Amino acid sequence: MSIQMVLLPVFVQVLLTFILLFWMGRHRYVAVKAKQVKIVNEAASEYVWPPMAAQASRSFHSQFETPLLFFALVALAILTKKDDALFVVMEWLWVVSRVVHALIHTTVNRVSLRFPAFFVGVVILFAMWIIFAVRILAA
Repeated sequence: MSIQMVLLPVFVQVLLTFILLFWMGRHRYVAVKAKQVKIVNEAASEYVWPPMAAQASRSFHSQFETPLLFFALVALAILTKKDDALFVVMEWLWVVSRVVHALIHTTVNRVSLRFPAFFVGVVILFAMWIIFAVRILAA
């Protein structure tokens, strides 16, 4: 599998993270300008943001949880040459689940919709790790 094919889902995930960062920044800027931010503890940078700014912030921060496992796995798969077509398909499925999760999180934010998108992504990522581990240990 070409390095471009393996890294394209990574680039999409990184783009999603930056989009969410700018989305969060926009909502926070508007909230600060409108004086809608409640300072709970300024020294600890604890603020209560209005709902849309808080949603955008939580969605952005979630890009540093399970995606960390994804990025590590991609790097290891490339280094060990275990990045085949199945791996790339699973990468895309995982990234799509993250995009769907982020769209739900930053719009309707219904847990009944958001959790299944998150769970599907976790199952895919877990399966990717299992397949990778089996391939490495069986070699």
